[in-house]
Amino acid sequence: MPDFRSYLKIGCLAGLKRGWRSYLWICRIIIPVSLLVTLFQWTGWLNQLSFLLSPLMNLINLPFQAALPIIGGMLINVYVTIAAMTALPFTIEHMKLITVFTLICHNLIIEGIIQHKSGINAIKITLIRIAAAILTVLIASQFLGDTSQSIPAAAQLTFDAPLLLILKDWAINLMTLLLKILGIIMVIMVMLELSQSLGWTEYSVKIFRPLMKVFGLPERAATLWVISVGFGLTYGGAVTIDEAKRGILNKEELERLHISIGINHSMVEDPPLFLALGINPFWVWVPKLLMAIIAVQLYRAIYYLKKKLLR
Repeated sequence: MPDFRSYLKIGCLAGLKRGWRSYLWICRIIIPVSLLVTLFQWTGWLNQLSFLLSPLMNLINLPFQAALPIIGGMLINVYVTIAAMTALPFTIEHMKLITVFTLICHNLIIEGIIQHKSGINAIKITLIRIAAAILTVLIASQFLGDTSQSIPAAAQLTFDAPLLLILKDWAINLMTLLLKILGIIMVIMVMLELSQSLGWTEYSVKIFRPLMKVFGLPERAATLWVISVGFGLTYGGAVTIDEAKRGILNKEELERLHISIGINHSMVEDPPLFLALGINPFWVWVPKLLMAIIAVQLYRAIYYLKKKLLR
């Protein structure tokens, strides 16, 4: 029977292998997208789209250029958002709000399908996540400076600057970011694999079970909640679908769970990536956690009010 050292070795090796595969996958997204966004900005085309994007971004107190990383994250994933953010000269206040929005509302197509298969309508949960992201950013923007102003010196990143100089700066900045991401990914994946091999995931469930009431969820939802919050909807999707089919939760409880994990998931893997951009840890973890609690408690109130009125 394997001892502690064997489990430790197995977990570390598996984590390093998984981390390297994930890192290569991230690089295949970040490098080309970041380059395309840089070229897109250099040509000045992004500025010409202001009349189309300004109304949408003004709604959430951001400049029109923020539409690029936000829409990229919504349709694809957070890595596209990070790639776009590194290619454009956003202020730290801009990046905080883009981060808050993206961590709540990203990868909507794939994750929507996963959640649809495991207990909630894809359109319903997608609209809830978009609404939650908009509301959270609107609230968060009140605690920051003027975040609606256009990107400083954005016009200088056009044909006026030599393309080779732009590409040189892009390469240096991107290389620095990718090195930071490599370190973060490796640490995260080793921790995740160690948690599985040493059985720490079960301990986490026991710790969080009493807190389920705070999140507006039944205690028996603790296992699915911990898996999705820790590993994400994509990684934990197979387990979520399987557990949903077993009927552990009724339809209303399952929808509450999906609202919670739809807004607040992958707290171990995704948020630390934004720390490499200099974002304060508060903005990558706290806003979406609080919004998940508020959204579920609001859903519960509406559900029980409708139930009472229909009696």
